[in-house]
Amino acid sequence: MSETIVDASGLLCPLPVLRARKALKALPGGSSLTVLATDPSSVKDFQAFCRQTGCLLVSTETRQDGVFRYVIRKPEA
Repeated sequence: MSETIVDASGLLCPLPVLRARKALKALPGGSSLTVLATDPSSVKDFQAFCRQTGCLLVSTETRQDGVFRYVIRKPEA
């Protein structure tokens, strides 16, 4: 299974979440999505997004280059 990545670097709230939502719609249940973002508010945005949609926020990482990396798992259908 290939990894799906959304690069939302340079985009401000709410665009990273909106891009992630669009990408998740195209994926089957149980799939994972990796999102890259540079907006510091995306940390809280993705936590709220996952609570509201039932997605699982598998991991959150802040890289040394200032990019936030999120791995989100879409719930099974």
